[in-house]
Order: sequence, then structure tokens, then C-alpha cells
Amino acid sequence: MTLVVNTLDSVLATRYQTGTTAGGAPVLRQKSLTGVKATATDQDVYDVAVALSSLVDYPLTDIRRLKIFELTDE
Repeated sequence: MTLVVNTLDSVLATRYQTGTTAGGAPVLRQKSLTGVKATATDQDVYDVAVALSSLVDYPLTDIRRLKIFELTDE
């Protein structure tokens, strides 16, 4: 049995700091963009996230790419 791994889809998730709590902890909000091409490079996804963050009033705290795989055997 040979395992075959196919990337089906990916999601771009960015988090922004929208404020702080009374105790000084950051308040974070996440925005997600689904349907990112599985063939898009990580660099391209990162560059798009940075470009989109320039349109948002809040500071970007982190960028994540979540990939969805299909695992099958031959």
C-alpha cells in the first residue's frame, strides 16, 4: 500500500490586534480567506496577506496558511 497525499485546498488566516483589554492583554480578531489555490506558493500567499493588511486599520499580528489534504492508498 502506497500512501498518496493530495492537497485539496488551503485557507489564509490573518490575525489583527483590534485593541487591548482592561488588563493590557491584546484583543485579537481573525479574518480568513477560503478557496486559496492549493498550487499557490507560500511566498505568494504571504505577499497577498501583507498587501491585504495594508487595507486594514489594525496592526497585523500573524499570518497562517491552513492546508487541507486528502490521504488515499493506491
